[in-house]
Amino acid sequence: MMRLLRPLIIALGLTLLWQSIVWITGAPKFILPGPVQVFTTLFEQAPLLAKHGAVTLAEILLGLVFGVMLGLISALSLATWGPLRRWLMPVLVISQAIPVFALAPVLMLWLGYGMASKIAMATLIIYFPVTAACFDGLRQTPTGYLKLARTLGASKRAQLLQIRLPAALPAFASGLRVAASVAPIGAVVGEWVGSSTGLGYLMLNANARMQVDLMFAALLVLALIAVTLYFLIDFLARRLMPWQADSLNKAKASSAGHQ
Repeated sequence: MMRLLRPLIIALGLTLLWQSIVWITGAPKFILPGPVQVFTTLFEQAPLLAKHGAVTLAEILLGLVFGVMLGLISALSLATWGPLRRWLMPVLVISQAIPVFALAPVLMLWLGYGMASKIAMATLIIYFPVTAACFDGLRQTPTGYLKLARTLGASKRAQLLQIRLPAALPAFASGLRVAASVAPIGAVVGEWVGSSTGLGYLMLNANARMQVDLMFAALLVLALIAVTLYFLIDFLARRLMPWQADSLNKAKASSAGHQ
């Protein structure tokens, strides 16, 4: 019951904090609208928000798919092919020194103002966290498992598919959780640079028209998308890797017993 009530309690607490800040500061509505005004706009403009939210959600999901696929392929290549790792790893590290947001105008120029440039932004911002997490997981496979597999005559392919990949799944799931959190950033930044649809476009348009309540409503929809994706991936990870949940529960029980 507490697991179900906890999100509602947190949401209620944040809403009360929001309203308290409005009361204490006395900020005008065109600077900081109250939650009642924003929620009213959320319901009144639900069709408009749903239309633009669907575009942003599609960009996020496609960016997740492409980013995860590219990240997984890169991690497998780095883990299994030493010469490629020595050449590609410095390139990956250097690429992170370049702000992804600075590439948004270039991507807009190359790919146009449609969904392609936003999907590319989401893919780029997802790619490195997934690659790094999966590669670390593949590198941290227990050596005892690999030695036993070699003793039994397992091929490198069998070791990869049956030992290293399953052992890397928890790290890969952590990368997916991070990807789900940052994917909306890439999509919305792309929409800010140039678009005619999406929540980012709607927020910019509402801000220019001083419709701050609509801008906050679009921001709430975006936050809801990000939180839903995160918890969906977390739920699927726990379902597909029950042994990880069991080990965490045992560790918590052991820690509570020692205390």
